[in-house]
Amino acid sequence: MTAVFVSDRSFLHLVAARATDLFELRFQKIKPAENTRSGLAAQCGSINEQTHGYEPFTISRVAREMREEQLRQVTIGELQEVNGPIRIVDYDPAWPTLFKKEAVRITATLGDRVFSIEHVGSTAVPGLAAKPRIDILLVVADTADEPAYVPALETAGYVLRIREPEWYEHRVFKGPDTDVNLHCFSIGCPEIQRMLAFRDRLRSNEEDRLLYERAKRDLAAKTWKYVQEYADAKTAVVKEILSRA
Repeated sequence: MTAVFVSDRSFLHLVAARATDLFELRFQKIKPAENTRSGLAAQCGSINEQTHGYEPFTISRVAREMREEQLRQVTIGELQEVNGPIRIVDYDPAWPTLFKKEAVRITATLGDRVFSIEHVGSTAVPGLAAKPRIDILLVVADTADEPAYVPALETAGYVLRIREPEWYEHRVFKGPDTDVNLHCFSIGCPEIQRMLAFRDRLRSNEEDRLLYERAKRDLAAKTWKYVQEYADAKTAVVKEILSRA
């Protein structure tokens, strides 16, 4: 039987940078990237070395329209618009308990099809402000083999909302009662180790945790059409922190 590892160890917000290869930023074009997520998002912000603050670029109308079309292609159902700032709240000690409840339900549903399950995202980092949404990382044998796990999760009340065959066959489900993002990757996916390294860095380094929180709060106060635009805008600060992980 495959071992199941349930952890309440912390992790930062998933780096969900989804971008096409040919977006335009102000006065510049992005060169095609190896990963389809690394185009726009990889250059959608920068770190000011003097103030150690985050300075986002302005995304052009054409780039925004292209980004929206890409989101529509990977989203199952209608895109949920925010059209305003992103709600960020202070850390809630109840978040790990909410994760454990979901982990128990998922493990009971999938049994030995679960390779590992982790509490990820900002809600898993003690002391870090976050959107009040629990991010969960589920690792299965092969996310592309949907009949092996999707029907079971749907029976338990989870709803498949994101399918990204061109980005590690990533899948995202919404939860049956708690506000969650259940992110699914296959065994051996390099994104898993990157996410865990980022999580561990933020859990162990207060300076980087505070840097990330400042960037999150500054960006969250802006107006966004979609939550994913806000996530994309955090790429520069995430990349800087990962360089020290």
